[in-house]
Amino acid sequence: MTLTMSRELQLRIVSAIVLIVVVLAATWFGGLAFKGVAAAIGLLIYYEWSTITRLAEGSLRANAFGWLAMALISLNMLFGQADMTVPLFAGLVITLAIPSLLRRVSWWQPAGLFYAGLSAISLSAIRGEDSLGFIAMLFVFVVVWATDILAYFVGRAIGGPKLAPRISPGKTWSGAIGGTVAGVVGGLVVAMTHFQDIGIWVGLVAFALSVASQIGDLFESFIKRRFGVKDSSRLIPGHGGVMDRVDGLVFACFAAFFLAIAGSAGSGGAVASMGAFLFGL
Repeated sequence: MTLTMSRELQLRIVSAIVLIVVVLAATWFGGLAFKGVAAAIGLLIYYEWSTITRLAEGSLRANAFGWLAMALISLNMLFGQADMTVPLFAGLVITLAIPSLLRRVSWWQPAGLFYAGLSAISLSAIRGEDSLGFIAMLFVFVVVWATDILAYFVGRAIGGPKLAPRISPGKTWSGAIGGTVAGVVGGLVVAMTHFQDIGIWVGLVAFALSVASQIGDLFESFIKRRFGVKDSSRLIPGHGGVMDRVDGLVFACFAAFFLAIAGSAGSGGAVASMGAFLFGL
């Protein structure tokens, strides 16, 4: 038994190292390398969502359209015009939502396209094409990782009232608060490492992303509990599925993406870059 557990732990560690190296290398190089990783994450999330929610058991046309839509979004991200990605994404989601309004297709179908497509788009938008995008992506990574790690250890050490017992019985309010504090501190450290002057805005953004990442974790737990599955898939040895690993990250990216859109609408002009927006530049 001990030997078996040791091998499982080794597999988990090796898988984690490989994933971290691949993601950080792609983040460093940016461009097509990172867009490729973002597109792959989106496609794998859609695959896992389809499997969990059993979309293949529903409308064959809707399922085929969902995969075609994800392929088009991914191809446009990789080789198309950047300013066409969001309109294309929105149009495809709305097109798939119409049959749901007519009750011909389950709402899980357009929801899956929205979740997976926006995961890829928001990741790519944050990294962008410049060096500031690299720092911005590191900022998001550190906020999410610090939140996740400290929430686990603080929750185990302190315990106390449950955060959402019906969705994820192991999570506590103490862990959520500890994780949020760690996420904010981690984000501020990244910002202060690269910029001489940072304002309260960076702390507020880190706070929002940390909270969003925990909501993302709870959301995935809700989906799995709703459909009675333990892991989103077995794609990652020792870790389960892609959704299991990026649930918090994609929700943090969603938060950054929508904050940027709100900031753009509020200022009456386009945001220069996601990195500039996150750091208040």
